[in-house]
Amino acid sequence: MGPYILRRALQAIPLLVIIGVMVFFLIQASGDPLAEEAANPRFTDADIDLMRARLGLNEPIPVRFVTWVIGDDWRQRDYTGDGVIDGYGEQRGILRGDFGDSYRFQDPVTEIVGERLPNTLLLGTSAYIVTIVFSLIVGMYAALRPYTLADNALTGFSFVTFSMPIFLIALLLVQVFAVWLDWLPVQGMCPARGDCTVWERVRHMILPIVSLSLISIAGYSRYIRTAMLETINSDYIRTARAKGLSERRVISLHALKNAALPLVTLIGLDVPLILAGAVVTETIFGWNGMGALFIDSLNFNDSPVIVFFVLMVAAAVVTFQLLTDIAYAWLDPRVRYN
Repeated sequence: MGPYILRRALQAIPLLVIIGVMVFFLIQASGDPLAEEAANPRFTDADIDLMRARLGLNEPIPVRFVTWVIGDDWRQRDYTGDGVIDGYGEQRGILRGDFGDSYRFQDPVTEIVGERLPNTLLLGTSAYIVTIVFSLIVGMYAALRPYTLADNALTGFSFVTFSMPIFLIALLLVQVFAVWLDWLPVQGMCPARGDCTVWERVRHMILPIVSLSLISIAGYSRYIRTAMLETINSDYIRTARAKGLSERRVISLHALKNAALPLVTLIGLDVPLILAGAVVTETIFGWNGMGALFIDSLNFNDSPVIVFFVLMVAAAVVTFQLLTDIAYAWLDPRVRYN
C-alpha cells in the first residue's frame, strides 16, 4: 500500500501543474480585470494606467506567469507606468506559498480564502453529515421492505426531489418556512441585530442545509437501496443467516459493509466539492462562503483568486480519490494495490 500511495502522490504533481498552467492562461486571456474601472468616468486614463502598472497587467502574459510562479522580488519593476524603475517586486510566487493579491480586494488571496473557507466548511460538512445519515436510513429502510407502500412512496419522493433544481427547492423552503410560517430566517449567517449566538447560527443554517441535502439524499438513498438489495440476496448473507446470526447482526456487520462500496465512491467524488461551496445556495441565503467568492471573482475577472480556487479544489479531488482507494481496500479484502 505504501508504494501505491507514493506513486499516486507523485502522479498528482504533474496533473496539478497542468491544471494550474491551463487555468492561469485561460483566465489571463479571458478579459480585462479593470474593464469596469475603465468604463467609470471618475477614473482617467492615467488612473487606469497606474492601476495596471501596480497590478502588473501592463506586462506580457508570459512575464505575468513567471511572476506568478517564482515571484518578482528578484527583479526591478516600474510600479507607476512612467518608464522609471521604482524598485524590486514584492511577490514571492506560488513555489514559496505566495498566490498574489486579489485584484478586487487588494488583499492576499490566502487571507481572503481563509476568511470564507470556514463558513463553507461549516455549511458543507453539516449538510454532508445530514446527507449520509438520512441516506443510510432511507436506503436501508427501503431495501429491507422492497416493493411495499413505504418503498414506493420513498422511491417516488426521491425521483421528484432528484429532478428538481436546487434553486427551486431553496425557494420553496423559503416560501414555506420563512414567509408563510415565519419560523426560520432567510438571509445571512447571523441576525442583523442582536448577538450571534450558537442557536441563532443553527437557525440560519437549517434552510441552506436542508436545501443542499434533499437532492443528495434522494440520489444517495437510491444507490444504497440498490446495493443493499443485491447484497442481502447474496450467498454469504444466506450463509450467515443459516448459522443462526440475528438479522440485525447480519445487516449491520455483513450486508452494510459491502453495500457501502458504491457510497464510498460517491463520497470520494463529492466531498472535495464542499470546498468549492454551493454557489446557488450561498447566493440565495446570503451565506458568505467560497461559492459566493467564486462568483464575485468571475464577475470581476479576479484571476489570482480564481486560479487559487481551482488549484485548491483540484488538490482536494486528487487527495480524496486516493483516500477512496484506501477505503476500498479496507472495506473489500478482495481489493489489493500491489
